[in-house]
Amino acid sequence: MTDFPPYPAGLRLEGRRVLVVGGGHVAQRRVPRLIGAGADVVVVSPVTTPAVEGLAASGEIAWHARPFEPEDLEGTWYVIAATDDPSVNQVVSAECERRRIFCVRADDAGGATAWTPAVGRHAGVTVAVLGNREPRRSAGVRDAIIAALRDGVIAAPYDDERPPGVVLVGGGPGDPELMTVAARRALSEADVVVADRLAPRELLGELSPDVELIDVAKLPRGRAASQDEINRVIVERALAGKRVVRFKGGDSFVYGRGYEEALACEEAGVPWTVIPGLTSAVSVPAVAGIPVTHRGVAHEFTVVSGHLPPDHPDSLVEWDALARLRGTVVLLMAVQNLPRIAERLVSAGRPSSTPLAVISEGTMPGERILLSTLGSVHEDMAREEVRPPAVVVVGEVVSVANPAHYA
Repeated sequence: MTDFPPYPAGLRLEGRRVLVVGGGHVAQRRVPRLIGAGADVVVVSPVTTPAVEGLAASGEIAWHARPFEPEDLEGTWYVIAATDDPSVNQVVSAECERRRIFCVRADDAGGATAWTPAVGRHAGVTVAVLGNREPRRSAGVRDAIIAALRDGVIAAPYDDERPPGVVLVGGGPGDPELMTVAARRALSEADVVVADRLAPRELLGELSPDVELIDVAKLPRGRAASQDEINRVIVERALAGKRVVRFKGGDSFVYGRGYEEALACEEAGVPWTVIPGLTSAVSVPAVAGIPVTHRGVAHEFTVVSGHLPPDHPDSLVEWDALARLRGTVVLLMAVQNLPRIAERLVSAGRPSSTPLAVISEGTMPGERILLSTLGSVHEDMAREEVRPPAVVVVGEVVSVANPAHYA
């Protein structure tokens, strides 16, 4: 008998009943994608994994805690037989064949009437690969295609003109590998990129030559584009019919003044959306091996801007109250004012021996970590010539991560 190749087709499952027989790890992998396709998912299995049970408890799927019955196929469009008993899978497959329902068998692709491809998505394009019943090969080809689409090696022209507007993109802490897939996609769709100094700079070299790049870097105690000028630029370009990406480091809404830009767009009638980024307040300490919370040590953490000294009339930080908290304090934009901040925290009650870490150029090749305390950070920073950008972590979590230093 000739082994014909499968005929590929895209199933539209929104609102249609899909039956999954079996509640193990195969179901755990397959069910979320079915939910994402809008299917009415029903799982039949005496037991399930906790993840599948959780989906049922939240109402995202239905779970019948019993063995398969032929009546389960009534009104069903598509079936996945995924039990650990081949005889049960065979019964399900045979009953589907009799009723002319396509059925995937997790244990025997050769005995199935449908195969599940390796699927990925990029910029609205779905890539599905069938590797002649070789799942690892299928997944490898899929990953290569998605990577080539993401990196621009394979072009994916748009059928419809992209709508103008502004996308506020958080680029994460600096390492391009820590930027989200959605952020990379937004850059690939941009007509104009308005970039900060702390946005992942390597990615700017990947922009198409026809993309307008506007530098709005803000240098510490140096040149800086005013926020009003940034607002004007993004609104002007969007009103000219361009798709504008406002590209920042970290997250746009965490000390990124992103909502000021959103309000400017709103006032001008410009559509805007947000793609969050990993905030450096959490990601930079994590990459440096420092948790911001730890069981039995710190049950809360507070993120504070240190761009103003504690005694500045415009400072909105309650430094004395902050000093009385027992949890972790993460300071952003605080290098210049850190000695005065440390002094204020100590005078308000934090022990001068409180561990402190200053992480400069976090996640980047030039990353440096200074371990100190509130009482000695002034001298230590001067000796090590610490420069911004840096994230400062104050609290016992620093000593938990570096016990030898604080022994």
